[in-house]
Amino acid sequence: MNKLTTCLWFDHGKAREAAEFYASVFPDSHVGKSHASANDNPSTKEGEELTVEFTVLGQSFVGLNGGPHFKPNMAVSFMVVTENQEETDRYWNAIIDNGGEESNCGWCLDRWGFAWQITPRALLDATTDPDRAAAKRAMDAMMTMRKIDIAAIEKARRGE
Repeated sequence: MNKLTTCLWFDHGKAREAAEFYASVFPDSHVGKSHASANDNPSTKEGEELTVEFTVLGQSFVGLNGGPHFKPNMAVSFMVVTENQEETDRYWNAIIDNGGEESNCGWCLDRWGFAWQITPRALLDATTDPDRAAAKRAMDAMMTMRKIDIAAIEKARRGE
């Protein structure tokens, strides 16, 4: 077992659904063991699935079927660094097409309310360019986008 595992709170019975979706979208991901509740509690009845272990991009998570009491918000997000437009499009579209919601600057929400930053490495390189004018142009371009368009970022970085 890892020393640090992120626990994600889901509404009743949604943890496995989310884990299976994440594992279907991202490489180095899988759904692991589930654990039934040992007793009746505010979240689940005895014997119902309380938690499910899963891995996304090599990171360990546990999904808790905790009920509707706590909702995710954008104060915590998952940044996925992509290597090209194809990978960016694949992850973004998978999240949006599965009931997610677009947001600005490469952010989107999945159907369970968790925030994802689908971030091309080219965007990170452009916005941290030592040429501060180039970095500003790239940042300004990003601020107009929902899903990141790498070609447009690189064009802005070059000042075109």
